[in-house]
Amino acid sequence: MHRDGQRDDAKTGTATEVARDTLVAACAVSAGIHAALTPEHLREEPAAGIGFLVSTVLLAALAVALILRPASRAAATAAAAVLVGLLVAYAFAVTTGVPVLHPDVEPADGLGLATKAVELVGLAAALLLVSPGRSDGRLTRLQPKGTTR
Repeated sequence: MHRDGQRDDAKTGTATEVARDTLVAACAVSAGIHAALTPEHLREEPAAGIGFLVSTVLLAALAVALILRPASRAAATAAAAVLVGLLVAYAFAVTTGVPVLHPDVEPADGLGLATKAVELVGLAAALLLVSPGRSDGRLTRLQPKGTTR
């Protein structure tokens, strides 16, 4: 804000830019946490460790893709799919176990829940980016052909 109450538009992003940055941050944070937990999971349950490693690589690649191609709807859609998969996998891990990867039920812990919160925020951002009717950061109402506002 300037002294005269005017916003400095160079410092404020559109809703699309904020959503994209949020999604990149969520992917990067989740990738970092999964990377840190990969060695432990490889030792305890190799299949789960490979799952963590694959998650790390996918999340890091998506963060880079979203930075290099910020308008890529495909990258945002892929990020949404990966985040949904991770959220569902964790829900199974703490309730019934994940067949093949981690069949034993794992107790929910603070780090896991915090990671899922970050991923849920990232998923919300991804859904905003891929939702129909989105243009230049503003939600628009679809109009029948031949009508104008």
